[in-house]
Amino acid sequence: MKKLAIITGADGCMGSEIAMAVAKEGYRVIMACKNIERAQEKRLWITSESGNDDVEIMPINLASLKTVKAFADEIMKREEPIALLMNNAGMLEQEGRTITEDGLERTVSVNYVGHYLLTRLLLPKMERGGRIVSMTSLTYKWGLLKFPSFFETGCRGFFWRIFPYCNSKLAITLFTLKLARELKERGITVNCADPGIVATDIIYFKMWFDPITRHVFAPIIRTPRQGAATAVWLLLSPDVAQQTGTFCLSCHVKKLKRKYTESPLIEELWQRTEDVVRKWL
Repeated sequence: MKKLAIITGADGCMGSEIAMAVAKEGYRVIMACKNIERAQEKRLWITSESGNDDVEIMPINLASLKTVKAFADEIMKREEPIALLMNNAGMLEQEGRTITEDGLERTVSVNYVGHYLLTRLLLPKMERGGRIVSMTSLTYKWGLLKFPSFFETGCRGFFWRIFPYCNSKLAITLFTLKLARELKERGITVNCADPGIVATDIIYFKMWFDPITRHVFAPIIRTPRQGAATAVWLLLSPDVAQQTGTFCLSCHVKKLKRKYTESPLIEELWQRTEDVVRKWL
């Protein structure tokens, strides 16, 4: 039986590259996607290029926790264990603040809470030797978690789309540290990957800072395949089979400062997130 890999946001630029790499390695792939039409196009490309037809599309919307639960329930009904879980889907608001049906700021739900819930629900299916990778960003350094505003409005005070994004990336990084410690005895590794600055839909050139981004960062903007490389390395490389609780960029570990690795926010964030998703657990 083929080993199972689940990739969120596999209908997107980096997500489809990750799904392609995993499919080429012979895994059975589940593309967990919001945009089913685009996912179907990506699936055709993946199966054609990889020669692996065992690629399935399943709907999920990380801005709706009931769909996360429905997705997980369907997976839990099946007999097969999970070898790889890639928490890849992400967003950066293009307009103003949006609050989801669950009362969460949308960026926070998609980038963090939805993946937290999905991971927690699927853990019983994760096999020994399994790997969990979450997409993060160096913008975690500008994150500031204040409760309950982090969940409810994305940030405290004035809303600017970059604030909830940075905060959500700090949250997924701290979650990675906590989960790695929790799962070490089970032989499941948990790491996060920073793709760098990548040419995806998140780079949206219509606000005042975007022309600056275009000119200043153009030389270092990566293709989706280049951005996906670190996540693929963490998912598939035998060299990192035992590596856990790390933050990685360009296929190298980047040491986190003690203010993150020993932060009291790690435990507080876990408990507060548990409270937010409790009805779905």
